[in-house]
Amino acid sequence: MTFFQFEADFVESLRCIPMQVRYKLDTCGVKLKLPHWNRFSQTERQQLVEVPCVTDNEVRGYREMLHELVGKHGGDRPSDLPIDPIPEWHNLEAIPSTVQAQSSRFDVILTVEQWKSLTPLQRFALIKLSRSNHENSNFLPALKEFILA
Repeated sequence: MTFFQFEADFVESLRCIPMQVRYKLDTCGVKLKLPHWNRFSQTERQQLVEVPCVTDNEVRGYREMLHELVGKHGGDRPSDLPIDPIPEWHNLEAIPSTVQAQSSRFDVILTVEQWKSLTPLQRFALIKLSRSNHENSNFLPALKEFILA
């Protein structure tokens, strides 16, 4: 299990959805909202952290588990999202423009070599933290944690 230092303020309680679970949500194509997450027990949240979501069978199983958990807690079915067959965080040849723009705000210029050196989860985190609809407060701490700034 990988938790980032920039998530440290909520990871022990899992009161927010950690990046590794958000990564799995994008992998299986489910938009889980924070109110859904907050209805889950600590054990259920931990299970969503620990259950793998890599192979086709695991991805299907993870998706089914999410729908079952939300239904169990009386929530509306989470939205299904299209699954990108080649997500940006798997593209080693191009740094997304949102990541470059956000990095430049901190006078950091990322190279393709640096981008390639990151794990898919690290690249995913930078992409998510660079989006305009995100508060971006953890972007610089992530750059520092990944030894990019």
